[in-house]
Amino acid sequence: MDQVDAIVVGAGVVGLAVGRALAQSGLETIVAEAQSGIGQGVSSRNSEVIHGGLYYAPGSQKARLCVRGKQLLYELCASHGVSHRNCGKLTVAQSDAEVAALRNLQDRARANGVPVQWLSAAEAREIEPALHCVGALSSPTTGIVDSHGFMLALQGDLERAGGMVAFGSRVDGAVLGRGGQPHVIRMADGSELAARVLVNSAALHACALARRFEGLPANLVPQEYFAKGNYYTLAGKAPFTHLIYPAPADAWLGVHLTLDLGGQAKFGPDLEWLDVTRPEQIDYTVDPRRADHFYAEVRRYWPALPDGVLQPSYSGVRPKIHSPQQPAADFRIDGPQVHGIPGLVNLFGIESPGLTSSMAIGEDVLAMLEVAT
Repeated sequence: MDQVDAIVVGAGVVGLAVGRALAQSGLETIVAEAQSGIGQGVSSRNSEVIHGGLYYAPGSQKARLCVRGKQLLYELCASHGVSHRNCGKLTVAQSDAEVAALRNLQDRARANGVPVQWLSAAEAREIEPALHCVGALSSPTTGIVDSHGFMLALQGDLERAGGMVAFGSRVDGAVLGRGGQPHVIRMADGSELAARVLVNSAALHACALARRFEGLPANLVPQEYFAKGNYYTLAGKAPFTHLIYPAPADAWLGVHLTLDLGGQAKFGPDLEWLDVTRPEQIDYTVDPRRADHFYAEVRRYWPALPDGVLQPSYSGVRPKIHSPQQPAADFRIDGPQVHGIPGLVNLFGIESPGLTSSMAIGEDVLAMLEVAT
């Protein structure tokens, strides 16, 4: 049986960032990807926002990894020529209750080390004349990135360090090694490969895959849930230069306006919990009937949005590890300190801000494995 130092399952943005970190540390690393190209799953269906890090509970994995990952992402974009723009974001309030929510967000941002600035309604309109609000919180370190260009840069670094991405390589399960024995990874085609390090970065499939790891106690695998976010694009040019977000409500940041690098505006995601148990059952079609809700939400901060200009675009699905009735869960990066199995790391619930956090997650996984060896 062939053996390598490390196998990462999933060539999305997080899997590539983890694989890059492992390869650059000197490990012979293979990123096993079921599809025919990088970033074909969750990573191909996101908003391409570089998040500032102001929403997440101080001390949480999401807060720490988003802030660190943002720094690493901007540095990599600069050094590798990845298209991006540090355009900034305004989170806006429409009522006294939402002003209070934004003040809490301002406190949270400061606790996370994220620069923010309070703007009055007049100050907000000075920089975005089409905007309606009673107050706004400016996040100057929020931006947008060409997510595929970013993933190509990660893949390039991985390969320059001697690693590789193996396409068309679906991992079916593993027999976990104990007592110094390597993990034996079973592929869907019946072949097997041994590795000392196994990182499960399978996104929507991560929980189901972990249940097929022989030797991992079942109580250490969370229940997965799937939440769909639909996006609409704007026909014509938007009168905004910043990203515009409404005041947040728990796990959902509201229907926000984001811009792509060409200046095209898109709105979303909304939040639609799916009644499915497996990723294969997901329907990514955007229902045109959801447009009425989008118009109503967007007109709260852009009253002049014309009729008939929102076009169904695309949707993405977040790999949740909490139900609709539960509070939003933190990232779970389960290394040997959690389950006691050397060389194994499971990445559960890596949703937003996963893209922004990806390189910091790579750092964390590497540190976890080095501490455990």
